[in-house]
This record gives sequence, C-alpha cells and structure tokens, in this order.
Amino acid sequence: MLRYLIKNLYRKYRNLILYGIIGSCSSGLDFLLYTLFVNVFNWHYLFSNCVSVLAGITTSFTLNRTYNFKVKDQTIKRMLIFFTVGLCGMLMSNLILYVCIDCLEMNKIVSKLLSIGLVVIAQFVINKYITFRPTSA
Repeated sequence: MLRYLIKNLYRKYRNLILYGIIGSCSSGLDFLLYTLFVNVFNWHYLFSNCVSVLAGITTSFTLNRTYNFKVKDQTIKRMLIFFTVGLCGMLMSNLILYVCIDCLEMNKIVSKLLSIGLVVIAQFVINKYITFRPTSA
C-alpha cells in the first residue's frame, strides 16, 4: 500500500522532484562559485553573480534535458529559450542582490540565498510549460 502510494506520488510529481534535485545541484554550484568569487577573489557581487549564474544555467540545462524532461528534439531552440529564461533570472537575481545589498545593507551571502530561492520558483514554471513542453506530433 505504502509502496503504491509512493510510486504514484513519484509518477505524478516526477518532473518537480527531479527539477528540484537538478536545481539544487545547479544552485549549489551557483552559490559556491558566487561565494568563492566574492569572498576569495574579491570580485564585485554583481559580476560574481553573472559568472556563477551562467555556470548554473549551463549545468541545469544539460541535466534537465538529459535526465528530467528527456527531450532530444529541437536542442538549439530549447537551449536558446532556456538560456533566455536563465538570463532573465540572472537580471532578476541582480536586481534582488542590488536591493538587498546596496539599499537594505544585507549580507552578500544571505542576499544571494534569497535571490536563488525566488528565481528558482519563477524559472521552474517557465521552463516546465515553455522550454521543455513536449512538441505536438
């Protein structure tokens, strides 16, 4: 009974679960690189964010395409849409960081964590329903 329930829940929420796992890995890479760039290399927080987000976007696209949504067609088109969504997320993240760090004088690391949380939610919805939507035959 429990096994059946878990299997049905997994089947129903598979994309969300895998997106969460992949997103956690990509966001972890983003956060790790951002922290390294800001704290070790003393790069400006907005430049650090741009570089770290691009690394996260690349990782996320590759893993989601291969393991989560399992779509192999229209790779270039899907990649362009995904990167456009990712770059919009990067702009959103930069705005959140600017407001938190420069206006509210929050810690750079706490601000980054907040921006990741907000951007991930927005990007899941867009990527699920636009980027990786199955093409009609």
